[in-house]
Parts: sequence; structure tokens; C-alpha cells
Amino acid sequence: MHGNMTRAERFSYFFIFLVIVLAGALHLAPPLVTVLFSYFALHKLNISKNRWLTVILFLVLIGTISYGIFYLVRQAIEALPKIGSESIPSIVAYAQSKNIDLPFVDYESFKALIMDTAKDEFKVVGTFARAATKQFVFLVIGAVVALGLFLNPSIDTDARKRGPNLFTSIVDQITNRFACFYESFERVMGAQLVISTVNTMLTAIFVLVIHLKHAGVVIGLTFLCGLLPIIGNLISNTIIVCIAFTISPRAAIAALIFLIALHKLEYFLNSKIIGERIKNPVWLTLLALILGERLMGIPGMILAPVILHYIKIETSKLPASTAPTPVSTV
Repeated sequence: MHGNMTRAERFSYFFIFLVIVLAGALHLAPPLVTVLFSYFALHKLNISKNRWLTVILFLVLIGTISYGIFYLVRQAIEALPKIGSESIPSIVAYAQSKNIDLPFVDYESFKALIMDTAKDEFKVVGTFARAATKQFVFLVIGAVVALGLFLNPSIDTDARKRGPNLFTSIVDQITNRFACFYESFERVMGAQLVISTVNTMLTAIFVLVIHLKHAGVVIGLTFLCGLLPIIGNLISNTIIVCIAFTISPRAAIAALIFLIALHKLEYFLNSKIIGERIKNPVWLTLLALILGERLMGIPGMILAPVILHYIKIETSKLPASTAPTPVSTV
């Protein structure tokens, strides 16, 4: 940080750094992501000067999305075991015909492998009902906070009446930091939503053309997984290829070729939609996703590219510190 930075600016940078660290340490990433998503939705729905109309539209949207996700999860819980039991025998038979060694030999051993991999997560999460209740409360709190920020974005304090002072300067600088952080979220997630929508539409066409089973679940999961950069595509693509194996190995290979071509198209979309504003090396994005998942779970994977972009924006505003030029002695 350069010498001209004020105490208020220094404190504001430290404050937002502390918020991000505490969000990970105290498992508060879900409400943070909810606040960002909710405010993003409110901002996009604000098509008239009547803020309460926007709030009503937002509540209708939240209700619709909640019902859609609940329905999709219920369908996925029913469909995924069927997909596994139907596709694993075909995958094992194909692998054996090609002399490929797999870490499982049937559906039961595959299920045991998955459960063994995920057992640590179940220990951390505890019972599903308790975890779901806690996350639901977090989501409600996040939505309420976003509504409060939307209806009353300014921070009025009695200290402003006394003229310029350190406290009001700190409040203003913290507001600037969070405005910049939200701008990063809006750019990254807005672009990711567009890319996920295009990806889902093209995947839906392919799924319907080849008459893939569980089409509704596949299309819904493709959109939701598409909100997670890189990793999300791997998850949805794996499900699609597994289902295609229930038709035939040739259908699975065709699905794999299509998904690889679609993945290449996404690189083009990334460069056109996101552009140089957000562009980061793939290795850096993957590293951020891994760290985000380890520290905050799925919300951390959503926040990882946002934080990367935020760091880029903030550091771009600061001049590089220059060392004094040494005096040459002749």
C-alpha cells in the first residue's frame, strides 16, 4: 500500500479482508452468497421507480426458484441411484472389453467408493435435516439483509452532522470496498449465468434429440452446475455420459464428443462475454476453486472467481511501490 493511503482506506481494506476470512472460518459463506445473489436479482428486477413492486417481483421469483430447486432435488434423489444402477454395468463391461481398470466392478462397489469418499463430509455436516434447517435460516437471513440494503442503501449516522471525521470516512471507504466487491460479483456471476443458460439450451437440444433418459433432471442439473466454473461442467458432463451408456457405448462416445465441443464453445463464450475484464489463467481459477471448496464448500467455489476479480480490480487502482533510484558514484 502506498504512502498516500489514508487511515480510513487502510482500515476498509483490512475490514473486507476480515469479512472474507470470517465467512470461511465461521461457515458463513452461504448467507454471504445469498446476500449477493438476492441483491443482484433485486437490481435486475428494478425496472420501475416503485421499489415495492420490485420487492414483490423478487418474492415471487424466490418462491418460484425455491419450488423449482425443491422439485429438482427430489427428482434427482430418485433418479441418480437409478442412473447408477443402470449405467455402471454397461461402463464396467465396456472397460473390460478395452482392458481398462476401474476402481469399481459393479454398482455396489461404486456406491461404496462414493460413500467412502464422502464420509468425512457427512461427519462435518451432521444429520441432513439439521443441516438443511440451518442453511434455510441462513438463506432467509441473507435475503432479508439484501432487501434491507436495497430499500435503504445509505448509511446515515449522527457523526455526519459534526462534519468530516474519521468515523464517517471509514464508513464511506468500507461502502466503496463492498460496492467494488459487488461489482465483481455482478460481472462474474452475470457472465456465468449467460454462459450457463447457453450451455443448458444446447445440452437440452442434444438430450432431447438422442432421447436421453431423465431429461428433466439432466437439464436442471446442467444449469445449476453451470454456475460453478469448470468443476460444474465436469459434474453434469459425467452424469450425461453415464446415462448415455445405458443406451450404448456408441451413444456415450457421441455424448462425450458433443460435450467436448460444447466445452470448446464455452472458451469462446468466456472470451466474448467476460472478455479481458475477468479473464484469469485456468490454473489460477482451478487453484482458487479448490481453496474455496476446502474453506467454504460450494459457496466458496462460487465466491472464488469473484474474489480473484475483486483483488484484480482493487490492486489495479493502487500504484506499484517504487524503490528509490540508487545514486551512481563515478
